[in-house]
Formats: sequence, structure tokens, C-alpha cells
Amino acid sequence: MKKSMLLVLALAIVFSGCATQIYPLAGALYTDGVKSPIAATSNDVGTKVGTAKANSIIGIAFGDASIQKAATNADIKKVSTVDYKVWSFLGIFVETTTIVTGS
Repeated sequence: MKKSMLLVLALAIVFSGCATQIYPLAGALYTDGVKSPIAATSNDVGTKVGTAKANSIIGIAFGDASIQKAATNADIKKVSTVDYKVWSFLGIFVETTTIVTGS
């Protein structure tokens, strides 16, 4: 009985994941490159593309995946679109990338 309770607890922890994100679709075990829109403006789509990343490892999050950081990284003054991409393994290792286009 004790072993089965430990197994149930272990499975609950593994499948619940440690990191929380707002993704359109996420696999319980693995997510690779799921991309989704965040925002769009009436500005013309420019030729510049900026990215910014943040990570979470075992529930400890770090990095700057803000729109401002992504725009700054590509010297974008007028933002056109904002998307994000997620990579996740068991919810224990997560990388979120914000992608900004503009001019």
C-alpha cells in the first residue's frame, strides 16, 4: 500500500509540472516549439526580428522574456507583431521565447 501511494504521488508530481505558462497547447510530457500570437498592431510589418528568453528549471524562473527586451535586442522602435514560443520537458525544464517583429 505504501509503495502504491508513493507511486501515485510521484506520478502526480511529474504530470503536474513545476512551471506554469499561458500556452495554447502543451504536452504533459514534452512541448517543442509551440508558437502562438500575443499581440499585433496596425504598424507595418518591418524587417527586424527580436527575441528574448526566460527559463524555469525545477520551479526556479530566471531571464527576461519581455516585449521590451526583445524589441531592444533588435533595435525595434515600432512593434508590429508579438509571438511566443515554448519548449518544455515535463514542466520541469521550460524555455519561453518572445518574438517581436517591427521596424
